Amino acid sequence: MKINKAYKFRLEPNAEQAVILNNLVGSARFVWNQMLAISFEMFAKNEFINATNLVNKIMDLKSNPDFAFLKSSSNAVTLQQKVRDLASAWSRFFDPKVHARLKENKNKPYKPKLFKLADGTEIQLRPLMPQFKRKADGHDSIRLVQFDKYCRVEGNRIKLPNGVGLVKFRKSQDIIGVIKNITISKKSGHWYVSFGTERELAEKPVHPSKTAIGLDLGITKLITTSNGETIKPKNSFKANQIKLAKLQRQLSRKVLFSQNWKKQKHKIQKLHHHIANIRHDYLHKITTSISKNHAMIACEDLKVANMSTSASGSMENKGRQVKAKSGLNKSILDQGWGMMVNMLEYKQQWQGGLLIKVNPRYTSQTCFNCQHIAKENRQTQAKFECVQCGYKANADINAARNILSAGHAVLSAEGGCSQGHPMKQKTSDIREKVA
Repeated sequence: MKINKAYKFRLEPNAEQAVILNNLVGSARFVWNQMLAISFEMFAKNEFINATNLVNKIMDLKSNPDFAFLKSSSNAVTLQQKVRDLASAWSRFFDPKVHARLKENKNKPYKPKLFKLADGTEIQLRPLMPQFKRKADGHDSIRLVQFDKYCRVEGNRIKLPNGVGLVKFRKSQDIIGVIKNITISKKSGHWYVSFGTERELAEKPVHPSKTAIGLDLGITKLITTSNGETIKPKNSFKANQIKLAKLQRQLSRKVLFSQNWKKQKHKIQKLHHHIANIRHDYLHKITTSISKNHAMIACEDLKVANMSTSASGSMENKGRQVKAKSGLNKSILDQGWGMMVNMLEYKQQWQGGLLIKVNPRYTSQTCFNCQHIAKENRQTQAKFECVQCGYKANADINAARNILSAGHAVLSAEGGCSQGHPMKQKTSDIREKVA
């Protein structure tokens, strides 16, 4: 069994090394934009777009006298990997399954964006199409494959090509496995290095625990377990919302693209990065604890994108309770439910446990004692009382217990989960709502 794992550390280049790294990521961003413009030309002519066709065009860019800097301030491997990423983005655009999952909000008026080709004609940019990268976005990255050929690790330093040399990084943990590739990224003025490793195991790991748990996700309580335990949310965005709004108001008073405008935008990007780091760190800690202590975890298969859609409506049909729905959407996105479930999924795979995603339908309206389903069972947000048997419990704990029962039903109906892939509940589809 192979386990792929990434280790991300803060990179600390000196001034000279930072200049070289900026040139490398800038060249990669430039090649992405140039190849994207070329691929739009190919798209307009109905030509086939794949990695091979695009990679072969890199030499044409390097041979252009106007782009002579690509020969001195770029790395051939990183440029190829960036173009391959562009080809992957186009493959997602042409995938009908990805488009089937995309639900556009058709209530809002949509103003199409256009791209002008070399011959003067314009094509409409569609959803899921690759987009141009901008330096002002504040995040760039390059990837190096064949690690042993170009790089090496010496203690807390890494040797990088193109004259960068040995660069220090904050090695907070040991890198386990064979390093296959590295990704160097820049976000909000800070450099990071991520090691992609691969480790071969003789047999599938066995989880040290034998317990199972159901998780109910919420806003006032991030997690309520079937054991009756609760975990409070961090709400990093809500804690910094006032400060963020102040910085954004100051940005609106700056002259567009001036030096003061760029400084102010960097402050906003830095605060957004800080908010994301708080959320990411907190979710890592709680998911690691849950994964280590429970062999089987059952949670709801929530469609966060659908739950956080806008309620503003259109000019003809005005939305209802728009302000309340906007606040709810902020709270949902502030929790990071999708990120948390993804963390549980791969951490359970590393531990040898199971993660089962169940259908969330009626889990909060079903009585755990008698299985009676009625909307009246959940009288308030926190109080649950069955109208048929009189069973009383906390509404979130009752839902978590129903989720765990549905997870056990999946195991009994499906004969277990396929290795490395969570199963969605199918037995809950036969439930019928009781009036």
